[in-house]
Amino acid sequence: MKTTRLVLALLLSLAGSLCFAGPETKLKWFGHAAFSITTPNGKVLLIDPWLSNPKNPEGKDGKDPLASVEKVDYILITHGHRDHVGDAAAIAKKTGAALITNPELAANLVKLADFPKAQAETDNIMGIGGEITIADGEVIVAMTMAVHSSSVLNTNAGPNEPERAYGGNPAGFVISVKNGPTIYHSGDTAYFKDMEVIGETYSIDVALLNIGGHYGMEPRMAARAAQSVRAKIAIPHHFGTFPGITADASGFAAELKKLNIPFYEMKPGQIVTFSGNRLMEH
Repeated sequence: MKTTRLVLALLLSLAGSLCFAGPETKLKWFGHAAFSITTPNGKVLLIDPWLSNPKNPEGKDGKDPLASVEKVDYILITHGHRDHVGDAAAIAKKTGAALITNPELAANLVKLADFPKAQAETDNIMGIGGEITIADGEVIVAMTMAVHSSSVLNTNAGPNEPERAYGGNPAGFVISVKNGPTIYHSGDTAYFKDMEVIGETYSIDVALLNIGGHYGMEPRMAARAAQSVRAKIAIPHHFGTFPGITADASGFAAELKKLNIPFYEMKPGQIVTFSGNRLMEH
């Protein structure tokens, strides 16, 4: 009888755990600023998809970094620089993904980077301050201000033509997943005081913050950004990819510790899981 009661208690405990487990959202880092978000319903959002960056393990030893990309529903691009546009056109052609970015960048990606026109001329093209609902209502994307620059490389420019075309205003994104986390991707922004408005407006579960310095925030200011957006956890990106930017995340971690903000460092190729809006232990 005692054994029976013990088994029953274990079964009830397991059942309770299963009942209270939240829907799962997956976040994957490909290195640099490239992340994917897979929603509980299986929609895939790819942000700043430079998958051929030198830190992505899926592109090492002569491997094709796009070979493992089977499904992408939306490609979000914060600004037009090569290390953020990355492999967007090739991925769009392979998957049929719709583009989410500003109108000027969308138009010039079609004209200069061979991005599929039909996938860049939808209601998903937006501007700073706007919000769109995508993925059959499962995701809301807000485009936020960023302090940076934006241009599209014109590889076919003639001798009297500019090598860079207008990329519209640089941006960040707040991505709110139904029954999942709210994720802020900073793009390459510098710190700006109105990041506090982002924190006041949205409940940011995780902030993906550029910490590379030189072209964007130095680690100290990235930590201040985490504080301003009221991030429940901060994850660094845009570091260690090439010479001239911050080599590692140790300085950022130290600055966050001073502010009592939780820090998590992902490794290129790593996937983390959210149960509801809570990051699971890894």
